Amino acid sequence: MASFEEIEEHTAFETLRPILESAKAKSTLRFYVNGTKIDLYNPHPEHTLLDFLRSQPGLKGTKLGCGEGGCGACTCVIQTVEDGKLRHLAVNACLFPLIGESDIEQEGHLDGNLCRCTGYKPILKAAKSFIVEDLKGHLLDESSSGAEDVRKDAGAVDIPYQSELSSSINESKGFSCGRPGGCCRDTQIPAFGLTPSPSSPGTSSLSGEDCIDSPESNMASSASSVGSSEEEARVPVVGASYGKPMKSREEAKAGEQIEGVKTITILEAPTSKKSRNVPHYDLRPYSPQTELLFPSALRKATKTAVFFGDSRRIWLCPVTLQQLLDIKNAYPSAKLVGGSSEVQVEVRFKNTPFAVSVYVSEIDELKGIKIPNDEAGLASLTELVIGANASLTDVEVTCKLLYSRIGQRAQVLEAARKQLRYFAGRQIRNVASLAGNIATASPISDMNPVLIASNARIAVQSIVKGRTFLPLTSFFIGYRTTTLPADAVITHIHIPLARPGAREVTKAYKQAKRKDDDIAIVTSSFRVRLDDLGVVEDTTLAYGGMAPVTTTAAKTMKSLLGRKWHDSRTLDEALSTLSSDFDLRFGVPGGMATYRKTLAMSLFFRFWHEVVHDLGLGRVDPGLISEIHRSISTGARDDHNPYEQRVVGKQIPHLSALKQTTGEAEYVDDMPKQDRELYGGLVLSTRAHARIIFIDWTPALGDGLALGYIDKNSVTPEANTWGSIIKDELFCADGEVHSHGQTIGMVYADTYVKAQAAAKLVKVVYEDLPVILTIDEAIAANSFLPHVNELRKGKAITDTEMPDIWSKCDKIFEGISRMGGQEHFYLETQAALVIPHREDGNMEVWSSTQNTMEVQEFVSQVTGVPSNRINVRVKRMGGAFGGKESRCVPLASLCAIVAKKTKRPCRVMLNRDEDMLTTGQRHPFKAVWKIGTTIDGLLLALDADLYDNAGFSQDMSGAVMDRAVTHLENCYEIPHVAIRGHVCKTNTHSNTAFRGFGGPQGMYIAESFMHVVAEGLNMSVDALRVKNLYKVGDHTPFLQDIDEDWHIPMLMEQLKKEAKYNERKTAIAEFNARNKWKKRGLDMVPTKFGLSFATALHLNQANASVKIFADGSILLHHGGTEMGQGLYVKMAQIAAQELNVPIDAIFTQDTASYQTANASPTAASSGSDLNGMAVKDACDQLNERLKPIREQFGPDAPMKTIAHAAYRERINLNAHGFWKMPKIGFQWGNYDKSTVKPMYYYFTQGVSCSEVELDVLTGDHTVLRADIKMDIGRSINPAIDYGQIEGAFVQGQGLYTIEETLWTRDGQLATKGPGTYKIPGFSDIPQEFNVSYLQDVPGGWKGLRSIQSSKGIGEPPVFMAASVLFALREALKSARDDNGVEEPLVLDSPATAERLRLLVGDDILKRGTVVPDEGETNFFKTAV
Repeated sequence: MASFEEIEEHTAFETLRPILESAKAKSTLRFYVNGTKIDLYNPHPEHTLLDFLRSQPGLKGTKLGCGEGGCGACTCVIQTVEDGKLRHLAVNACLFPLIGESDIEQEGHLDGNLCRCTGYKPILKAAKSFIVEDLKGHLLDESSSGAEDVRKDAGAVDIPYQSELSSSINESKGFSCGRPGGCCRDTQIPAFGLTPSPSSPGTSSLSGEDCIDSPESNMASSASSVGSSEEEARVPVVGASYGKPMKSREEAKAGEQIEGVKTITILEAPTSKKSRNVPHYDLRPYSPQTELLFPSALRKATKTAVFFGDSRRIWLCPVTLQQLLDIKNAYPSAKLVGGSSEVQVEVRFKNTPFAVSVYVSEIDELKGIKIPNDEAGLASLTELVIGANASLTDVEVTCKLLYSRIGQRAQVLEAARKQLRYFAGRQIRNVASLAGNIATASPISDMNPVLIASNARIAVQSIVKGRTFLPLTSFFIGYRTTTLPADAVITHIHIPLARPGAREVTKAYKQAKRKDDDIAIVTSSFRVRLDDLGVVEDTTLAYGGMAPVTTTAAKTMKSLLGRKWHDSRTLDEALSTLSSDFDLRFGVPGGMATYRKTLAMSLFFRFWHEVVHDLGLGRVDPGLISEIHRSISTGARDDHNPYEQRVVGKQIPHLSALKQTTGEAEYVDDMPKQDRELYGGLVLSTRAHARIIFIDWTPALGDGLALGYIDKNSVTPEANTWGSIIKDELFCADGEVHSHGQTIGMVYADTYVKAQAAAKLVKVVYEDLPVILTIDEAIAANSFLPHVNELRKGKAITDTEMPDIWSKCDKIFEGISRMGGQEHFYLETQAALVIPHREDGNMEVWSSTQNTMEVQEFVSQVTGVPSNRINVRVKRMGGAFGGKESRCVPLASLCAIVAKKTKRPCRVMLNRDEDMLTTGQRHPFKAVWKIGTTIDGLLLALDADLYDNAGFSQDMSGAVMDRAVTHLENCYEIPHVAIRGHVCKTNTHSNTAFRGFGGPQGMYIAESFMHVVAEGLNMSVDALRVKNLYKVGDHTPFLQDIDEDWHIPMLMEQLKKEAKYNERKTAIAEFNARNKWKKRGLDMVPTKFGLSFATALHLNQANASVKIFADGSILLHHGGTEMGQGLYVKMAQIAAQELNVPIDAIFTQDTASYQTANASPTAASSGSDLNGMAVKDACDQLNERLKPIREQFGPDAPMKTIAHAAYRERINLNAHGFWKMPKIGFQWGNYDKSTVKPMYYYFTQGVSCSEVELDVLTGDHTVLRADIKMDIGRSINPAIDYGQIEGAFVQGQGLYTIEETLWTRDGQLATKGPGTYKIPGFSDIPQEFNVSYLQDVPGGWKGLRSIQSSKGIGEPPVFMAASVLFALREALKSARDDNGVEEPLVLDSPATAERLRLLVGDDILKRGTVVPDEGETNFFKTAV
């Protein structure tokens, strides 16, 4: 909190003082958080709403995911009153300025802010409203008995909460559930570290009747809520009770249970009842008694101007237009802020200083949208006048309303609504304004082309000139530069409507990397007015993304005037002139010159035909004028599980599911601040490859900045070196930097803001060195990391026999396949907290890690203490996907160095751009292959060289390559194979493990050459696949036998039938024959994914400990980490099944190296296999010891009875389990089939088919349907596995169709946040999504020898999404056939909209092709 004296030191304060005094401005923000009044005096001017919320205890559910409003993790609800009506607005707290909180109610992010006594019912109620009202859906309400009370509200799941149970047991009607920040039963809600106002509204309370009356009744309810078998009736799945303390018991006699009940537990998310194997839940009416009402004090409050700040920055919040004009007159350079969606990005990521910022959204005079109330007024309406402060959401709603009432005359409003529908997210549209969008002057603005096309004008006002109007057609004069006077503000936007009876059409178009919430590649809006003869009277063609400003196609507009619209010569001339209007250079900023130019013409081409259609000038192909739109997704799962047991095999919800949805789940950065805690700020390289000449860190130290700095000099050279496999990377750069974003050092300060500010002040002088970014550049420079592994099979084992094999091939095909990388984009970025202990030098290390052992070892290394004094802990991760297997190590190690140096805790959580800069991603790949076949399609020989882009260090790149080469044949028998892997060293970040670990790249290459072979042989790729599938008895290129657990043929046959594959193939061929501008494709791909740590045999082990306490509760520890994949619930199910207890009797606090030493990373889809077997081993030991006790009390006696008696008998109730994966042990270079050991323990198998529709004009596509069928053995938890399959598939869609990492020519990472890097959104999910499991396998997987005969499922489904890419390839083939393209089709991954459009081969593409000048390169580079 800044002092008032600091504000007075600001250079602008004296200038502004008279205005502030006149307005009686205050420096205190008054708002309410979850009903608690907050008076915040002169807060830090850099703080956003998110910064404030996360600084308060108990409000950590609002997360920092990206800092630019692109991920939604920071969403919270703002409650405000407008025109007497209460409104609830979702906003991005990471962008929302803290000054915007004045006089409003802030409901948080459901972040532990929902009391468990009330429960999570408000969320479920909202979900019901969304389903019923917004989606027009229906809720399934059925019960097994059919006797449900019809008065029950179907919107609220009946969830018994721990607080209710505890209040019953403690016989305390007013017992608090202990919600952070207060319970609805509390008489007063604490103000989260602030003093509550006496006028704070009270909270509602529940009566004792709202609680469950007794633990016994709850136990009965729990027992009846799951299944109905006799076994389940004896031992319930949930609802464990625990014995009283030993001191209060008597010795039990045979057959007696005298332990009593100390407490009971139950799952927060209930297991499902079942009716015909379909999960459904008991429902209870939603009770709104504890909902927060808008505080009356705020309703009665009078708006008052607010100001606060320090010597560097001042925030002002005027409440009248006159106050705003006075401010701009006095200080013209003041930055006006509305939703702050653009400003906050400039401040946080571009370090743009704004000395004076003015929040304008409290000015009511600028908010209105003028709409006539009667039909006569609507009929005479000539323009829509929008207040500068009106939110984009309100503009969107108004445009939709007026278009529905006025019709074609308001086409410009429909064009605006269409653009707003896909503009940003709802959270941004709720606070951003149209005036802000205009003033920002973005050259890729979605709305500015619409406004220009409609000849809109803006009303501006200043003290000097008063009210004037500026036309939008001449408003934008340079990049981010306008004609708006510095002292003026926009007050209204005037959008003209078409004259009654005018033959006028206005349309808008946008093409981006992703349909939803993405900045445009090219955006446009076109308007044309024709006379009665169809001749052009007036037209405007406005574009964004084609110049440094929103611009018009001036030459084309001029050429169209006086021309008859419905004349092919008019269209042809317009396309030619457009090519002249937008004569882009190949290296144009932003890249994609050919695509952008082609889009500019393609969008006009569509508009020309839409005008012909809308004005009835002629007949038009419907596929040409319709864009791709999608409906709400539907889908099916097969919920029948014939292998379901009492606990194992049940669809039990994720143990943290409800905590995660409400924000109660605690992640590393949510942990309470430690005493004297420090925050680290990384100093990162700004060069891709350079020699470090000089580092000056002294400017970073000082008052209000950092307390210290560490770098290579803080540890020995040996301790500064690390690596997962080969130790070739430095924690802090020494002499040279090898990647943009490589760590040079770290400052530490007592606040996060100070650390970030200080890190930017460290001065580094560089001498640039040559940069290698791509695989091709690495090959040319012979830049490789050591890697010698290769695979040989058949005659390829010796080079001398292969010439003879090639000579016997009827056909030989050669090609190159390329595949880009992929950013992990876990929601929780890398984070670490290290807490030192003075006494023995030991440390507690909280790390968001998949690999506690590796973090422990390297923290031990940099601190110089043995591993037994380093306890690495992780409760859960907010996603990992492999990115936290090794890249978590540097952050924890740097924190440990600071902690040892200062004897103070140290915390670091990377922001999104730091995370993307430093932590690497999936490896880009290139394959050069040659394959020989018979004339009828039998594969005979394969020779391939694979290259991956490792980045600047080895990390796990060699192991990734090893898995890629072992999956290069996918599911196909090839008798003679030679595969070599090469690891390229480049100057990108060091690439690392990612879900699939080389498998998706290898199998993509396999399916690529299968398509080439099929087309070369003029046969169906489906027939080629079936002809070459492995058969039992075949062996892989690594000489592993295909045994009886080979189910791909069965899976393919079943899925073809279930998905009606052949019928749909025929229907698609007919569709494509009828449609030129929309094309469909359907493709089916199989996968065979090997399970084990293939090339690191020592990692295939796990240990676990199970401790039974005397009250019957059970503590479970194992080496597996929870990253959202549900490992904890699966391990709890195994323990509960083996020990014959309810699942809630099992508790896992976290994963800790003190509890499970030498734990293997949770990776390679082996978490359940390894840890599950170790848990079972421990349970087996306990069951053997407890056998006499169970014989005494009966097999279904509760564990509290068993444990009590066992303790009295001095039976050890602690067990340590261990398991190592048998039979594997492949050794590279061993080609002796009789001695080689298997590389993989088994194969998880699956088949998917996807149907797509492609917009030929733009390259846009949608997935109409996806069907997946997986062989996952006997699932431990089908619900969790379904989530894994569906999530992996959508992540794979991103890999194969959307996500693309780009670098500038000099090696700067360009895609380092959600603004520039796009993962799949809601609109990318298949419109129909069906998933099922293979069942009724002969033998029932009895020979599998895995835990519960299940199979690992985390990684295998990723490749299933390649069916989307290859379906798009089929659609492209049809389009290219229509255009007479004869060149072989090469579709590299990802199949982005740009890549798809540039392969269509039509006349527009030929007109739009941009040829580089000699030596000219693209603006961006990929890493392939």
